[in-house]
Parts: sequence; C-alpha cells; structure tokens
Amino acid sequence: MEKKKWRTGISWHFGSEAYVRGYKLADLIGKLSFTEAIFLVLKGELPSEKERKMLDAIFVSLVEHSIAPPSVIAARAVASGGNSLHVGVGAGVLAFGEAHGGALEGAMRFMQENLDKNPEEVVKEYLDRKIRIPGYGHRYYRDYDPRSRRIMELAREIGFFGRYCQFAIDVEKAIEKIKGKKLVMNVDGAIAAVVSEMGFDWTLGKGFFIIGRIPGLVAHVHEELTTEKPFSKRLDEEKEVEYTGKQPRELPEEFKNRQL
Repeated sequence: MEKKKWRTGISWHFGSEAYVRGYKLADLIGKLSFTEAIFLVLKGELPSEKERKMLDAIFVSLVEHSIAPPSVIAARAVASGGNSLHVGVGAGVLAFGEAHGGALEGAMRFMQENLDKNPEEVVKEYLDRKIRIPGYGHRYYRDYDPRSRRIMELAREIGFFGRYCQFAIDVEKAIEKIKGKKLVMNVDGAIAAVVSEMGFDWTLGKGFFIIGRIPGLVAHVHEELTTEKPFSKRLDEEKEVEYTGKQPRELPEEFKNRQL
C-alpha cells in the first residue's frame, strides 16, 4: 500500500462522526473536563483521577504571571497596533523562548537525561562548563518559588512525588552547596519533574507552557483591545529611549551627486 503524504493517530472521521484517539467526540462532550481532554490528545489515553488533578494544578500554575513577561508585552503591543485578538495572542506565543517559556522543555530534558547520575556530579559538570541548569533561578524569588512549593506539595499529596521530584530537589541543594549561592527551583523545574513522573517526554515541554499560558494572553489582549486606545504603547523617546548611534552627519559628496 502506498504511503500517504500525511499521517496521524490523533483523530479521524469514521462516517460522519469525529473521533479523538478512538473515542467519539460527541461522547466526550459534557463528560470530560478540558484538562482530561488535553491529556487524552497528548497521551492517547484517558487520565486517571490522580493524573487529571495533577495536570489541572499544573495548568493553573502557568495561567498568568503579570504584565511584565515578554509574551504579554508583545501581545499587547501588537494588539495596540490595531490588530485583532488572535493576532495579538499569536504574537505573544511567538515571544516564548529560552528565557521565557522554554526552560520547561530544557528542564524536562535535563532531568530525563541525568536522572540516573549523581546530582552533585551533574551540577559540577554543568557549572564547570558554564552551562545554565534549566529550571533553577528566578528574577524575583530568592528563598523559594511559591508556585514550585505548591506543585511539589500536591505531587506528594496526589502521589506523583518520585525519583524525578527527588532528583530536582537534590539538584537545588547541590547548586547551593557547590556554587555557594541558592538558585531556587522555579515553576519550570517543579513542573518538569512532575510531568516527567507522569511519563511525558521532554519534547512536549514548551507545549505545556503554551497550553497553560494562552488563557492569560487572551485576557491581556482582550483588556488591551477594550480598555486602551490604539497605538497607546508607543515609547516616549525622550524618557524611555537612550540613543547610542552616530550623531547627525553629512552624506559624503560622492553619494550626494549620485544618480541611480
């Protein structure tokens, strides 16, 4: 049989009915929570009650974290330019990168590739090579990240505190011991440990952040469109911008007299 150009195991139409991972979509409506539906789409099977509760908490922890992050600034600035809601939200998603949103994937990979190693040896190797350890350190939190603490508490309560969570904590301790400075396990690190316990591959890392944060972006763009004037995010060049370029100068004579 000739291989077709596109292949998928996620959803299909059988007759006139849409099926998701083998389940009739109409049967899922009103029976599954949104988190359960997300788990089904990502994992291929329905979640247990423990899995639903844990993933639900993770998405809530990601839903919003102030107006300051690059994604929100980008989303609101683009919307301020006269664009519609979906354009602003798309701009926000495109602002996710290694310094904002991407650390979750990096932390998952770090933990999944180093789980069977000695945490202190791993930390020493990274620090010696001057490689940043993803999932640790935060601009504002110095003693602990309250979101991480709560996620770890829930992991213990629900039953998802295992080798990855312990490894994540041991890495935090090793960083402080070797570096002589505490870098708190941030929310990316805590989520990375727990979703790794749940059996998710690290390549889904950015996806978790996107799914969790889009509702916050929608709220910000809607607020921008309904409460702010268009083009209201223009910089005040006198107060907010420092010019570091050349001072005004004359165009050389050979260019002044050119005819193209």
